[in-house]
Amino acid sequence: MTLPLALAQAGHTKRFDTENYVEGYATKFDAPYVLYEWEGVKYYEVVDRNALAEADLSDVIMQYNHEGKVLARITNKTLGIEADTNGLFMFADLSKSRAALDLYEEISAGLITKMSWAFRVSENAYNKDTRTRTILKIKKVYDVSAVSYPANAGTDIAARSYFDGVIEAERREALALQRQLLQLKIKLEV
Repeated sequence: MTLPLALAQAGHTKRFDTENYVEGYATKFDAPYVLYEWEGVKYYEVVDRNALAEADLSDVIMQYNHEGKVLARITNKTLGIEADTNGLFMFADLSKSRAALDLYEEISAGLITKMSWAFRVSENAYNKDTRTRTILKIKKVYDVSAVSYPANAGTDIAARSYFDGVIEAERREALALQRQLLQLKIKLEV
């Protein structure tokens, strides 16, 4: 398998001596992406380039769509991950099980081309004006996954639940403002 041009230019070389080698980025740093859209309003997320500085990366696994069998794992040396200047780079040997070989074939055929990751946030910030959540610190990385439809290379279902709370708070604020305006209008009409 030849390295994609962008990875070759970034200085990455093949890390495992196997024909069933895959690599990619589970997330990119400092690149906002739309995580959620509700009633035409877009909510963004961005991973700070220093977010992984203190993260627990001790037993990360590789899966497909964040579920099912383990296809590669750091602790058995079939998976590697490292934060570089672009993002969270991953590389894997997908030769150790039938399920891993099947995934390799699907990636090689161009059927699966995207990635994601599962993680726990320990610190984040939210900019209400831009509706952007910035992930400042990651506590633990659980998996890197090849996925069919990524939210983005750095998000998972836990991040969506974060935005459910943000959206609900903004709804409450909008309703409170509408009530205040209505009360003011009633007072002016009296």
